[in-house]
Amino acid sequence: MKQCGYKIYFWSNENDEPIHVHISKGNSTSNSTKIWLTKSGGTIVANNKSNIPVNDLKKILKVVNDNYFFILAKWKKYFEGQVLKFYC
Repeated sequence: MKQCGYKIYFWSNENDEPIHVHISKGNSTSNSTKIWLTKSGGTIVANNKSNIPVNDLKKILKVVNDNYFFILAKWKKYFEGQVLKFYC
């Protein structure tokens, strides 16, 4: 998924962590911004390692919030059989 030139994705080797997405501009990188999905249907910025400007980050958070159930469904499908964990 892309928004404002940023890529929204998750790493396939992080199935033991709570549900989250990574955000970066350009190539996917392990040094990216991380956003947790919460059990109540919201999001929390875990870190902003890729230094996304505040205005862009607000837009991206809205996109992630608006696509919460889509992201959750993709996570469940990709990590089929894994226990779902939420940050909070």
